[in-house]
Amino acid sequence: MTTLSPPRRPVHPPPRYRRPLGLSRESWLQYTVLLLLAVLVLAPVVPTLYQSFLDRPLYEAGGVLGVDNYVRLFTEAGFGRVVLNTALFAGLTTVLSLLIAVPMAVVVVRTKLPGGRLFAAAMQWPFFISSLILGFGWITMYGPAGFVSVEVRRLLGFLPWNLYSIPGMALTEAVALAPIVYTFCANALRQSDASLEAAARVCGAGPLRILRSVVLPLLRPPVVYASILVISMSVETLSVPLLFGQPVGIDVFSTFLYRNGLQSINPDYGVLGAASAIILLVTVSLVALQAKLLKNAQRFVSVRGKATRPRPLDLGWLKWISVAAIALYVVMGALIPIGGLVFRSFTQVFTPLQSPFKTLTGDNYERIFTYPVYVQSIVNSLLVAAIGAVLVSVLSLLAVMVARRSDFRFHRAVEYLALAPQAMPGIIVGIGLFWALAFAPFGLGSLIQGTLWALIIGFGLRALPSGFGSIAPSVMQIGRELDNAARVSGADWVRTFTRILAALVRPAFAGALILTFVTLLKEYSPAVFLASADSNIIGTTMLELWVQGNTGSVAALASLQIAITATFVGLAGLLLKGRDKDA
Repeated sequence: MTTLSPPRRPVHPPPRYRRPLGLSRESWLQYTVLLLLAVLVLAPVVPTLYQSFLDRPLYEAGGVLGVDNYVRLFTEAGFGRVVLNTALFAGLTTVLSLLIAVPMAVVVVRTKLPGGRLFAAAMQWPFFISSLILGFGWITMYGPAGFVSVEVRRLLGFLPWNLYSIPGMALTEAVALAPIVYTFCANALRQSDASLEAAARVCGAGPLRILRSVVLPLLRPPVVYASILVISMSVETLSVPLLFGQPVGIDVFSTFLYRNGLQSINPDYGVLGAASAIILLVTVSLVALQAKLLKNAQRFVSVRGKATRPRPLDLGWLKWISVAAIALYVVMGALIPIGGLVFRSFTQVFTPLQSPFKTLTGDNYERIFTYPVYVQSIVNSLLVAAIGAVLVSVLSLLAVMVARRSDFRFHRAVEYLALAPQAMPGIIVGIGLFWALAFAPFGLGSLIQGTLWALIIGFGLRALPSGFGSIAPSVMQIGRELDNAARVSGADWVRTFTRILAALVRPAFAGALILTFVTLLKEYSPAVFLASADSNIIGTTMLELWVQGNTGSVAALASLQIAITATFVGLAGLLLKGRDKDA
């Protein structure tokens, strides 16, 4: 006789968390992320565009819309010359960056180069050093009164270069941006299939012929992408044009905005808005073009199937010329300017006409730590970098999860908004947020304007694409089986993230914290318009001291920023290695 067991009760998943308007808690979180990103991205853009068509400042009532600002911009403000200078500067910077970086990537990655790993590591320095500091270092060593320039003029009777010119500006900027081109090309060379090189070698081609006929043509996609990125960054940069170009009357886009906005006694906000809108249009167009090229990158792929391990090419005696060229770039472009800047911070006078060791002093650092305003700028920079890094990393993580790990209907919009600030120059972010805060309702702008929170918002917006890009690849490597298993068990999207995915993306989140901290610490251009006397940071303080002619204190502040960055990156690296060993 068989006994019938009682029927099993159906297993129902836990009730989904609901909020008013019938939305689940995951929908509320996803819409909140979308709304927050939209507000952050549109806050500087909308006031800028609106001001460009308005005949008076935003905060004045009775404004009339029109195109007079654009007419005056090109007819009265000398903007045509600014456009030409910017085009020359960006174009020459791009050409020099390619000439420096592409051969360097080829010989380091594809040839037997003595000290190749050391040179590859040396190419990482610009990611941790502000271009403003690099500009100060170049002036200290290679400027008209620089240490190296004085010695060269004494030996030759003349100075064969002019740093305060468009070629001088372009060379300095190219040294700073060449590592970006190098990274693009080196990654492409490491990932490409070397079977074509092997076939050429079988046919009797020598190393130089292989490099010229096989390797270089395969670099076309990364060279195109990097070129567009370098042009975009050259258009928006402020530090080098401000330090080198403004003293001799060379204006580019960024210094035009700086001069007509911050330095002008009676700023013409209409012309300023029109110029800002044009610069924003240029940078957005460049980033859109880069995205389109990246989307069609597959059409450049000519080798498929199983990749072969590339065999380094032997250049013979030419490898020593390559070593000398790369060493010249690293030493002359980075080590000497930064070393000279640090040495200048410990001297009263820095010139080869007198032994620097006779003027050694600690007065420059004493001055920095004696005046509260200078100490406060260091504290402000650390606060902005620390608080901003946490907030940006958290927002980046949420944006990645919504964009890449959810069924949210607007997930693509979340990704576009998170990456949109890469097309927004820092000085445009500063101007736009300045207008947005002045126009904000309910007195919110007055509470934020001139405070550290304004800098955190502006700097954080600039660092958001870096945080998103740092976390997204790690999230995409996690299989969706974990999400599906959690959903089958009744977990909603929020619980799946907090209980399962959060632990797996912790290393990527730590990496985003480090990257955004360094990015925020060296950022300064939005602060030109957003900072006040109580919220100055290291970058704006260095600019003020430079204008006053206090180069010793500038060198001391720059050295302190370098030391802070190096210490933080070193400790963070040790902590991450320790966690990896424990894991």
